[in-house]
Amino acid sequence: MSELEGKVALVTGASGGIGAAVARSLHEVGASVGLLSRRGEDLGLERALGVACDVSDRAAVEAATTEVVDRFGRLDIAVANAGLGSYGPFLELDPDELEAMIDVNLKGTLYTAASTLPHLIASGAGDFVSLASVAGVRAFPGEAVYNASKFGQVGFTRALDHELREKGVRATVIAPGGVNTEFAIGAGREHGDPELEQMMSAEDVAEIVLFAVTRPRNLRILTTTFRPLSEGSSG
Repeated sequence: MSELEGKVALVTGASGGIGAAVARSLHEVGASVGLLSRRGEDLGLERALGVACDVSDRAAVEAATTEVVDRFGRLDIAVANAGLGSYGPFLELDPDELEAMIDVNLKGTLYTAASTLPHLIASGAGDFVSLASVAGVRAFPGEAVYNASKFGQVGFTRALDHELREKGVRATVIAPGGVNTEFAIGAGREHGDPELEQMMSAEDVAEIVLFAVTRPRNLRILTTTFRPLSEGSSG
């Protein structure tokens, strides 16, 4: 049997980048997957349900989670991946971009947890994975609000560990460094930037997520950070 045969996973921000790579990785080893994204794509995966969902809308996340559970009958893994970033000096940041980062990165993680955790507890062996960033453990100039959203995401998930461990749910933070995706293109990053070519791939991150959720149930990974060799390691 494949490692996750018969398991069901839900991934937010699943139509591209890290989310799509995570969804494909979980599906490859046997899981059925609910794919939440604004576009509602199923990525052409055999055991997948694509659901259009804005994670900043709590009711929409609840409805999408219910749809996934109704389709597959259970939920064992939730990956709160949806996120966005805008970079630049704080006082020059567009107020709408400030609101969007808090709404999607932080509130979206809270809403995903609120909707999925009852099902993960019911599974008896659930995993809640928060896809944060090295920006959740280290501050960077020009990323004040992004840092705020990611530090909040990390703190929230670490607190969940205290609440959920004895209920059989593992709470894990995955905090990668630079990843070469469409993330923040046009909002602090640009196509053709040579730094992008030195970053990690979405598949690199998906491999770490898969590692975390396939560990024996007698151990859990709390917070793991990793970076490309091109990136400094201070902080």
